[in-house]
Amino acid sequence: MALNTNQTKGEGTMSNQTIPSKTINILIWIAQVVVAIFFLMAGTSHLMMPLEKLATTAPWTKDVSLPLVRFIGFWELLGGIGLLLPSLLRIKPQLSYWAAIGLATIMLFAMVFHISRGEGAMIGIHFVLLFLAGFTAWGRRKKAIILPRSA
Repeated sequence: MALNTNQTKGEGTMSNQTIPSKTINILIWIAQVVVAIFFLMAGTSHLMMPLEKLATTAPWTKDVSLPLVRFIGFWELLGGIGLLLPSLLRIKPQLSYWAAIGLATIMLFAMVFHISRGEGAMIGIHFVLLFLAGFTAWGRRKKAIILPRSA
């Protein structure tokens, strides 16, 4: 049985090329949307909600200054927007990569913060979000790059 020239170079056939790339692209979009929704919601609550009400859902907020809570909320909201809009609009889509890196960094710092306070049980969601943001960054940089809209 003769091999297709493309197969010997590791490129595979057309059907082998499109299915994995579509699958990985869909998985990256799912991760991207999940992370964006989480940070859009978290950022909005950290920015808008009164501190007393916020402390009922995020107990750590009662032990830090209000400006710090608002600062974190601002960057969470901006990261959530940056994760989606550039990719959806295809205007500077590489910004979604940088937003994913920024959000992964926020999660890394959040894990360190909660561990230092003896709140190790809280880091599960942070780890999941760190993984999903990292997966999104990797995917948008290496596997399913979104090209800018042509002028």
